[in-house]
Amino acid sequence: MVRPRRCRRIRFRPGVTYFKPAGARLRELEESILTLEELESVRLKDVEGLDQSEAAKKMEISQPTFNRLISQARKKIADALVNGKAIKIEGGNFKLSKNP
Repeated sequence: MVRPRRCRRIRFRPGVTYFKPAGARLRELEESILTLEELESVRLKDVEGLDQSEAAKKMEISQPTFNRLISQARKKIADALVNGKAIKIEGGNFKLSKNP
């Protein structure tokens, strides 16, 4: 039996949830879907500059889980940039928190 997935804690909801290459028609693009918890992992690690253990604590997940999240996020972002795909930010398994 598979263990139920715990909700990840996020503290940021983006105002913009879609990015596409300039000059490309939307209907012609493939999309790369980035979940809100993947975006939060990138924000904490790359924008806030936290180390993985600190970021994992803020998201209330283990460090190995955080590592998997950020690896998935970076792979999706790199794929979109290299292959000219749109990035759509949506979904995930999370709880929004206002606490810093």
